[in-house]
Amino acid sequence: MKKTIHPKYFPETKVTCACGNVFTIGSTQANLEVEICSSCHPFFTGNEKVMDIAGRVEKFKTRASKASESKTTKKKVASAKTVVSSKKTKK
Repeated sequence: MKKTIHPKYFPETKVTCACGNVFTIGSTQANLEVEICSSCHPFFTGNEKVMDIAGRVEKFKTRASKASESKTTKKKVASAKTVVSSKKTKK
């Protein structure tokens, strides 16, 4: 390894979170400040909230119901056409 191209490694880098949590890691920077850590992240703390922005779930449900309704009406129309065509051939 060339000694002049690699950054200096700090084995005792102090990481400070916005919530106040402080821990040490190894890094190429002497001190790090982060906005969120495993102590305050909603996924790790169990406070995760699912946000339904602009009613996406409701929009999906309405589209799905319309699709299933259109399939049933297409089947009814197709069956009615076969009944009409069978009546025409019998005459």
